Amino acid sequence: LGAGVIAIVSAAHAGEAEDLAALKAEIATLRSDYDARIEALEQRLKAAEANADAVETIAATPAPQRAPVGQNAYNPAISVVLNGTFAASENDPAAAVIPGFPLDGEAGLPDRGFSLGESELALNANIDHRVAGTLIFALTGEGEVEVEEAYIQTTSLPGGFTLKGGQFYSGVGYLNENHAHNWDFIDAPLPYRAFLANQLGDAGLQLRWIAPTDFYLEAGAEVMRGDGFPAGGAANKGAGTYAGFAQTGGDLGDSGSWLAKVSYLRAKSDARDVNGDIFTGRDTLGIVSLVYKWAPNGNSTVRNLIVNGEYFFGNERGEFNLTPVNIDRSGFYAQAVYQFQPRWRTGVRYARLMSDPAPASLISTALDDIGRSPDAISALLEFDTSEFSRFRVMYTYDNSDFTSNNEFLARYTVIFGPHGAHRF
Repeated sequence: LGAGVIAIVSAAHAGEAEDLAALKAEIATLRSDYDARIEALEQRLKAAEANADAVETIAATPAPQRAPVGQNAYNPAISVVLNGTFAASENDPAAAVIPGFPLDGEAGLPDRGFSLGESELALNANIDHRVAGTLIFALTGEGEVEVEEAYIQTTSLPGGFTLKGGQFYSGVGYLNENHAHNWDFIDAPLPYRAFLANQLGDAGLQLRWIAPTDFYLEAGAEVMRGDGFPAGGAANKGAGTYAGFAQTGGDLGDSGSWLAKVSYLRAKSDARDVNGDIFTGRDTLGIVSLVYKWAPNGNSTVRNLIVNGEYFFGNERGEFNLTPVNIDRSGFYAQAVYQFQPRWRTGVRYARLMSDPAPASLISTALDDIGRSPDAISALLEFDTSEFSRFRVMYTYDNSDFTSNNEFLARYTVIFGPHGAHRF
């Protein structure tokens, strides 16, 4: 029995010895692999350091006389915006007027039936590390090509300043600086039609400044040639329009944000001609803008709401068809657009205008409001196949003319090519 026990114990010790040897062999293998990996990493580090030294040497070497490296980075980004429109209206849009408010030609209504709306061809590029350039052509349905915007803009001024020079849309108001295809509704609200002929654009200079504060605060000032309505004739030696604006905003919890803006415009006219009516004098215009945006937890892809409105108050003083005038006018609009599903939006807008009575000698002219306060209410339905493609239909009950008018508009808007981000 004793011999058997000894044999069993000896066998057990032999098995343990084999297991111990196997463990030692496995540890040795792991150590070898670890050492190999460490050595490989050290080799890669040495190679990276050598490459870095080579790059520094090349950077310190004067470049040969040739085209600059990275020249493609300054090639212009090209984008195209296409608009197509169908319009149906009870009254003839070619004869549309707003009593009490002379309308420049750009403030007209779309022609009846199918038409190719104003499309855009845009080119944007960094000219160098300090200046960028933008050129936007408007392609009309009549086959004409017009320069809509053409300006240069600084990219690296200190102190939060940005300087823009050329032809551009003014920064006054909330909608004016946005191109029409970015508007929530198909057309401009009544106050923009009446006071700015849809949009104020002109040649000049603009200086903007973002304050170094914990909250958002931006201010801007402009001087422009004075050809764009409500100015005319490039008065004051080609510096006929001055404008200033300031805006601030912030978040309201996790789901809301807001923007408030005040704008002021002073435009001088030298024989401004609108449909044969001649005005010489000056227009002043103040605008107060408020915007509120809501999206659940800031995620606007499924549901969101945009509510905005603006109040306009202005004065026109001078000579209208050689008759002295001093007329106060005002107007406002308010709108809400709700995205209730990822691709669907609906909206409603109301707008109204008010004006002083015209002088007795100017009764039956464009300044005669015939005792009316023009207004209009619109309803919108929009379907987006993507962020680059919008299909919209809009109905408007327009009571801004001598007689009320029922208007129906349908429009597609598609964008291809790189397109810049939109403002708040």
